[in-house]
Amino acid sequence: MKKIAAILLALLMVATLFTACGGKKETYEIALVTDVGNIDDKSFNEGTWNGVKEYAEENNKTYAYYRPTEDSQAARVETIGTAIEGGAKVVVCPGYLFETALYEVQDKYPETMFILIDGQPNDGDYTHEGGMPIYKTSANVHCILYQEEQAGFFAGYAAVMDGYRNLGFLGGMAVPAVIRYGYGFVQGAEAAAAALGLAAGDVNVKYWYCGVFAPSDDIKVKMSGWYSEGTEVVFACGGGIYISALAAAEEGSGKVIGVDVDQAGESELIITSAMKLLTQSVKIALGELYANDGKWPETAAGKTAVLGAAQDCVGLPTAEGSWRLSTFTVEQYNALYEQVKSGAVVVDSSADPAVKPATTLCIVDYQE
Repeated sequence: MKKIAAILLALLMVATLFTACGGKKETYEIALVTDVGNIDDKSFNEGTWNGVKEYAEENNKTYAYYRPTEDSQAARVETIGTAIEGGAKVVVCPGYLFETALYEVQDKYPETMFILIDGQPNDGDYTHEGGMPIYKTSANVHCILYQEEQAGFFAGYAAVMDGYRNLGFLGGMAVPAVIRYGYGFVQGAEAAAAALGLAAGDVNVKYWYCGVFAPSDDIKVKMSGWYSEGTEVVFACGGGIYISALAAAEEGSGKVIGVDVDQAGESELIITSAMKLLTQSVKIALGELYANDGKWPETAAGKTAVLGAAQDCVGLPTAEGSWRLSTFTVEQYNALYEQVKSGAVVVDSSADPAVKPATTLCIVDYQE
């Protein structure tokens, strides 16, 4: 039965590529190749897809998404090729897993324009001298990175201003983006403690990298321990690990802060989310591309944009139903946002795991 179902699904997918009139193959100008998961993942795929969809519909462009058959370099490369064969002039790739795939294909398809969200093309080989991979971004690729430290700062500040005093940061792998989220979270908690005139030690933060981006029983056990020890809210930063944090929060009467996109719809226990505004970012990039006749302008070709509050591309969700903070108001948040946006408040962007944020009021327990 499984084989029959698979065959029927394959035939259905082929059929959707043809119009009803004479079997002419339909082509799509803007393509998204999904990261692990699908376009309804409440994370990178969905946020990026919404940007593609909104821009395309607003500007009368055809668009489609393509999903790799498996989580592998070969599958991502193959799917990029499939999208281009399907007529894609622009291929949007969400997530760092595409760094090595684009390094491989960027020069193979010089006439195709690529957008890489949250990464830069590299060979993925850390055995080179200096222990770093070789990075290369060709002129047909535009990369977007984010000031995660600002998003984390807003989350930490909001939590303390809302009355939480025992916080947790649960990071996935200790990659630069996750580190910046965590260090920003600590800086935000410290700034709020200062603004409230709290004493040293009034705010405590447990801090841990679990080393994965997927939920596990081990993570849930660790988070259950934190909640039982008095942790009130955990910033779960790294793909699906929020699922483990939520499971522990449900049993331990705790709260969770989401990441990357507005995760309020996942649970009433998610009080806010430190977001990368992926949809806005994709629309900005596509706008630059098409304003230059479908080629990257000199300011974007082979270059990386680092987006933050100045471009309205990071922040907390303020929509009704997503704002679940009781005493810290949207108006107060907007005022803080403008300070960060203008540069009046600067958040340190360091991602060196050996150099922790300086704190005098918050006590941070960095755990192995």
